[in-house]
Amino acid sequence: MSQPAPGAPGLTPAGPSASATEAVQIVLPGDANSLGTVFGGRVMHWVDQVAAIAAQRHCRSNVVTAAIDALQFKAPVQVGEYAVLHAIVNRAWTTSMEVEVTVDAEHPLTGERRRSSEAFLTFVAIDATGHPTAVRPVAPATPEEWRRYEAADARRAARLAIRRLGADRT
Repeated sequence: MSQPAPGAPGLTPAGPSASATEAVQIVLPGDANSLGTVFGGRVMHWVDQVAAIAAQRHCRSNVVTAAIDALQFKAPVQVGEYAVLHAIVNRAWTTSMEVEVTVDAEHPLTGERRRSSEAFLTFVAIDATGHPTAVRPVAPATPEEWRRYEAADARRAARLAIRRLGADRT
């Protein structure tokens, strides 16, 4: 395991648990399609909200969504079930952070859960004038936190490589 990136000078690192956020939504008929399962767009809305809260908890600054990566729908959430969303900041760079969000469908009577969705989002911290501002580094402590921390760097490198490929076409 490597040392956490130094991050912005003078900012105290925080463990991923400082940003951990959970939200629960009940899926109502207005949230659902004709099959009685939640709209993917509604899940995306909830994912973006809970991720923004986690990012803001980490940096204690306003944040904006820069990217939503790898949003995968694995199983539907039915009307009447709960969508349980968990968000956590995996890693921070100079002004940006990667937030991991999982969504589980929970049966309200049995408590049985199944993984519904997973996503990785990138947020940028902004100051009062709307410009990017420095964020504190993430300080992983457990083997699982280190795994997520190091995987975040690999995903970031892939995102930047894809961005460079797109820029080459303009």
